[in-house]
Amino acid sequence: MPREDTPEVAPFESIEGALEYVTCLLEACGETRQQVQTEIARLKEARLARKKDALKLVDYKLERLASHLAKSERLLKDLRRLRRIILEERETLAKAASA
Repeated sequence: MPREDTPEVAPFESIEGALEYVTCLLEACGETRQQVQTEIARLKEARLARKKDALKLVDYKLERLASHLAKSERLLKDLRRLRRIILEERETLAKAASA
């Protein structure tokens, strides 16, 4: 339970926080996919065909998830870049107005 005098930080409080979170998820997805692929390669017995098929489906789903996370990561980077451009323009206009 969080203490009342400690501010609670949300993981998506900023674009940078969301980007960091998505990047961590993308890395974890890649690591998990490697483990699944290793397990698929290890399964050679015919009686384990059903488990191998299930792992292939898991691998496919992880591939799709990684694709979506990579797209989200690019979108967040674009948003961060656009925010910086907007803030720089505001600063330039503010300096020009005060001069």
